[in-house]
This record gives sequence, structure tokens and C-alpha cells, in this order.
Amino acid sequence: MIVRNQYLVDIASGAKRLDERKSDEFRKITIEKNSVEKAEGSSLVRLGTTQVLVGIKMEVKAPFPDTPNEGVLMVGCELSPVASPEFERGPPTEDAIELARVVDRAVRESDAIDLEKLCITKGEKVWIVNADIYVLDNGGNLVDAAALATTSALLNAKLPKYEDDKVVVGEKTNKKLPLTCKPVTVSHVKIGNNLFVDPTEDEESVSTARLTIGTKDDGNICAIQEGGLEGFTMKELEQLLEQSVELGKQLRKSLKE
Repeated sequence: MIVRNQYLVDIASGAKRLDERKSDEFRKITIEKNSVEKAEGSSLVRLGTTQVLVGIKMEVKAPFPDTPNEGVLMVGCELSPVASPEFERGPPTEDAIELARVVDRAVRESDAIDLEKLCITKGEKVWIVNADIYVLDNGGNLVDAAALATTSALLNAKLPKYEDDKVVVGEKTNKKLPLTCKPVTVSHVKIGNNLFVDPTEDEESVSTARLTIGTKDDGNICAIQEGGLEGFTMKELEQLLEQSVELGKQLRKSLKE
């Protein structure tokens, strides 16, 4: 393992990658929409060997006291042992919680959902949108795959039928969620003195810093999450911000295909 890690670092020192991608190039992306029939919306995203499934379920409950006229977005995540030998069964781990929080922040801070339009009765009943992330195969860069799958699932989600003060199980309407934009994230890692986008699992294992940047359709930044033992220079940050805006445009194109 030590020898392999050093080999990865040596390759990265020349701004090269094992899969021969450019430093600012994403792996192949495929999106399978409505892959879970009984969900209100769903999407399976394959990013290289990484596979993430997101399902949307909706229910009617009371709103939060401080936002009586707004619906609620809840994001959860499950890291299955099937996806990686590093994942264990049991309650959500710190990694699962962090992944859910990063995706939640990108969607929430972008104001992607017009939550006021999810209000049924002010102070009493609103739609709760549950986005559940399931990691099926970890090939690296779970954040971007999960964020893309979440946005795709929200885009194709339809509200369930609601009558006589209850949700009619198994019946959907043709009414879509009130979305205002399509948030996506772009993740970068630093290996030595070089920066790489869409890191593989191997690249993540030898990186010293990580930065995930969420953007909106208009190019505005809506979320930033930093990690790792080291940081980035101001020049590097400027470069990554510009790259994230441009790469975000490419990711949104994949949502339309």
C-alpha cells in the first residue's frame, strides 16, 4: 500500500493521473432517471466507477416553528458495506453525515426549492421533501455524484396525491417540485503541489487538501466545503472557483441529456 501510494504521488507530481485524464477533467457521467418506481423521484448517477442512487419521498407534517409557511428539505445518507470494505453496518457514520450535510447545504443555500410553495396550511401542514442518498459503489468523489443525483431526482420528482388531509400512498400527481435552479458541486483535491478535479478513491487517499464548491445556474457560488490536513493558497482558490463555475455548466448539461 505504501509503495502504491508513493507511486500515485509521483505520478501526480507531474500533473498526471493513472486514468490519463486531464487535471480538470471529470470521468464519464451517466444518469438514469426514475430508476425507483415507488419513489416520488429518483436518479442513479454513475461517475466513473462511483455509483450513487438518490430517492425522493414526500410526506405532510407540521412546519418548523420559525418557518411556519415553508416546506422542509431533509437529506440523509447510507454508506453500504457493499459499496466499500471501509463502510460498516449500523447507524450513520461521520462520513455519511458529512456527505449528507454537504449535499444539503448546496441545495439549501442555492434556494433551489421554493419552500413557500410547499406550504399547505400555514403553521399546520407543509410538504416534507426527503432526499435519501444510497452509495452503491465508491470509486471516489461521492460528493459530486451524490449532489448530481440529488438535483436530478428533485427535477423529476412529482408530488403525491393529497386528499382528505392525507397522502394517497402509491399515487402521484403531475405537479413537479417548485425548483428555481439546478445546484451542482465540483470537488478538487491537492496532491503535492498539483490540483485535480473529480478525484478517484486512490487520489483521495493520497491527497492533502480537498475543496468542494457548489454553484447555481447563474454561476454564483452557493456553498464551499474544505477538508484535509493542508489548505490552499489564494491563487489556488481563485483557480478552483473559476474551474468550478465552468465545470458546473458541463454538469448541468448532463442533467438535460
